[in-house]
Amino acid sequence: MFTGIIQEIGRVVAFTPEAAAWKLQLAAQLTPGGVALGDSVAVNGCCLTVTKFDATGLWFDVLEETRRLTSFSQLAAGSAVNLELSLRHDGRIGGHFVTGHIDVPGRIDVFEARGKDYYLRVHAPGGFARYLVYKGSIAIDGISLTVAEVEGDFFAVWLIPHTLAATNLSEKKVGDQVNLEFDLLAKYVEKLAPHRTV
Repeated sequence: MFTGIIQEIGRVVAFTPEAAAWKLQLAAQLTPGGVALGDSVAVNGCCLTVTKFDATGLWFDVLEETRRLTSFSQLAAGSAVNLELSLRHDGRIGGHFVTGHIDVPGRIDVFEARGKDYYLRVHAPGGFARYLVYKGSIAIDGISLTVAEVEGDFFAVWLIPHTLAATNLSEKKVGDQVNLEFDLLAKYVEKLAPHRTV
């Protein structure tokens, strides 16, 4: 479980196919000091298991299905990735509950400065927009954000300069894919509502 508050921007060192799985190696400075072998780390919002670490970085095994169903297919050496350690029971929850289970990759439709803030509009494919509500929560590449607009299969969020500085969004552009995780509560409500008895 995560909160969507990014702790560090890491960099992809290598992402290569091997016999058993894809191997993802990341360069990171802060995060390796807080992990143990087998710990969960959200990488662009996707929950991955640490298979190796040292003072300079982290290693993960990535399933082919994970690569196919997320924006990981676009990762290459040098790509910036958002990193968050899993939630501690005695920690603060500054964002919202994020599971690290990506629903679908979205596509950036508009990304521009508007005054002192930044406007980001994303296409949510496959009818997933039904989980979006005005002022509700959304995780984009693992970042907990507030939905400002919903129109059809598109939604928008506003970003403060700190969010750009502290995440990989500063390197994104129109047309790029981002990992989307919709609010868990909305999915449970959808599942339970047809079975409600009066």
